[in-house]
Amino acid sequence: MADDTPSAHDMAARLIEQAPDEKWLRTLVDDLDQRIRSRPLERLLALWDISAAQGAQLFGISRQAFMKWLKAGPPADRVEAVAALAAATDLLDHHLKRERIAAVVRRKAPQLSGKSLLDLATAGEYAKVRSAVDTMFDLRRVQP
Repeated sequence: MADDTPSAHDMAARLIEQAPDEKWLRTLVDDLDQRIRSRPLERLLALWDISAAQGAQLFGISRQAFMKWLKAGPPADRVEAVAALAAATDLLDHHLKRERIAAVVRRKAPQLSGKSLLDLATAGEYAKVRSAVDTMFDLRRVQP
C-alpha cells in the first residue's frame, strides 16, 4: 500500500463522519458484505472456466438462483460448500498458472476413482474436492 493511501480505518472514520444517517451506513455495510460473499463464486467461475449455468449445476440449483447468489452471496446453509471450493480454488491458483486450472479441474484422475475435480464438485462432494487439492500439493508426501 502506498504511503499516501488512507488506511481502511481512516476511510471508515471518514465515511462515518460524512454519512447522512445510520441507515445509509447500514446499507453500505450490507452492500459491501454481499459483494465480499459473492467474490469466491465469481472467482470460481473465472478460474475453473465455467458458465453461470455450470456453476448452478455445481450446487444443484437453478441458474436463476445462482445469479441471485452472485449478487447477494450464497445462503448461510451453503456457505460451507462455497468455502470448500473457494479454498480449493485458492490452492490451485497459488500452485498453478491460471490458464491451466480449467484443464486440471477437468482431468480425470485415478486417485479420484476416475473422476475429475469438476465431477466431484458437480456431485456435491465439496469436501472431497478440497481434500484432493490439498493432497495434490502436499509436499510432505514427496520423499527426498
